[in-house]
Amino acid sequence: MTLSRLDARAPLVVDTRPLGRQPGSMRTVQRSVPAPAQLATAMARVPEGTPIELDLRLEAVMEGVLVTGGAEVVFEAECSRCLDPIQETVEAPFQELFRYPGEDRLGPEDTDTEDEEEDYYLEGELLDLEQVVRNAVVLALPLSPLCREDCPGLCVQCGVKLAEAGPEHGHGEGIDPRWEALRNLGEEFGDR
Repeated sequence: MTLSRLDARAPLVVDTRPLGRQPGSMRTVQRSVPAPAQLATAMARVPEGTPIELDLRLEAVMEGVLVTGGAEVVFEAECSRCLDPIQETVEAPFQELFRYPGEDRLGPEDTDTEDEEEDYYLEGELLDLEQVVRNAVVLALPLSPLCREDCPGLCVQCGVKLAEAGPEHGHGEGIDPRWEALRNLGEEFGDR
């Protein structure tokens, strides 16, 4: 039996022993786990410890264990137009193959080490989903979150929320002061 460095009690570690390394065997796992630190993009984030709902299907295949599933989590953000706070749910699907330990990681025809770095491997009979869940959730977070699709944003001159300002909001003609002298010339000569 191979010793593992993974802690079987860790929230994102899954024990694959019930599959028995028999290709074709399958089981489902549902669990709620706390979000790891630093799940964020520039404008959206998942606070550390927020519950992530995992729905997983583990399938034994010849090469290892195929994990198909999804993560559902609540994220926090600010609207990219009006800066109002947003709190929404995001669903992040994923599918990854975790290869069995001791398998020939580089076959005679495969000498590309970049592929090896992208592969996931079981440690003993355990697999660690932290990196898979992290990648899926961060990629699912919006890059420019909006409080609503038709958010008008902020006034570029005074910063008031245009949704609250109403149609009468305005700042006059808004002529660039550098062109004021030309406008005065036009008025002086009657706009010929």
